Amino acid sequence: MAIPLLKKARNVRNYDLYANHAWYVPGVGGMFALFGWFLVGTLLGSLLIAILGIFLPPKVLIDYGMLVVYPLSFMPAMIFAAGKSQRNSLFETGYKLESSHFGPFKAWQIVLITVAVTYATMMAADLPNYLNYRFTSSIPALSSAYDKFVELMGTMMNGPFWSTFLLAAIFAPIFEEWLCRGMVLRGLLTKMKPGWAIVVSALFFALIHMNPWQALNAFIIGVIMGYIYYKTGSLWLTMLIHFVNNGTSVVMAQFTSFDEDAYFIDLMDKGTYAVLYVVSVLVLIGCFWAFKRIPLEQKHGNIDPVELQAEE
Repeated sequence: MAIPLLKKARNVRNYDLYANHAWYVPGVGGMFALFGWFLVGTLLGSLLIAILGIFLPPKVLIDYGMLVVYPLSFMPAMIFAAGKSQRNSLFETGYKLESSHFGPFKAWQIVLITVAVTYATMMAADLPNYLNYRFTSSIPALSSAYDKFVELMGTMMNGPFWSTFLLAAIFAPIFEEWLCRGMVLRGLLTKMKPGWAIVVSALFFALIHMNPWQALNAFIIGVIMGYIYYKTGSLWLTMLIHFVNNGTSVVMAQFTSFDEDAYFIDLMDKGTYAVLYVVSVLVLIGCFWAFKRIPLEQKHGNIDPVELQAEE
């Protein structure tokens, strides 16, 4: 039986980009293993930057170095997951990373709802992010670290637009969604209650940002993306949210007077801010009502199982 099973597994992988990881369904232990391999990749990236610094001018390294280093930070985790999946594919049920259950909605409708969720979240998350900034900036050690963080972000945002956009709006959605929703949340949904799985995966998403100023925003949007993934099983939708959120921020930083450390509450009069905030919250409620209409086909969410069977 092993030979036809393996043949079937290889055939699936040839036609499905995500199937290389479908049979690795990590629990909490697997989540920490993936994080460990992510740290290994980050260290390898730091080493590569140090080596490239010997040969490349600082300006080139600042503008383009992260295009090489950032994908590298995910490679060890991807190789680890692919290896585990290949072994498991012979004897375990897997779960697709991309399932796309849209219920009563057409694809274009769910895309519009998802974009609306993204912009409403950006506005609704502004106040808690601002309060988080005020709190952390009141701590002397974190205040000085924040200044360095803003300087680093400013350096990245002031580089060539195409490289900044490629890094933040293309690479980040692809790699971070693969790790945080495609691997971690997909696995946790099969191991624990959905609410806990969504929260834990959002905490993981916050953790990989490795700073307290982006962590709260990452957690908030991580919960929202987690719920959408739970209801639809679609990694493409969470990538879309990530793309719209990051891409909008890059465009605003590059082509407007919007600073990387600014908040909407600082840019608007209080009346306008209050109205937009309430509207954003209402839009979020309406969008989540729409997602709630999508029926769940399994208790762990709309994530399709992948079972290997011998070819007839």
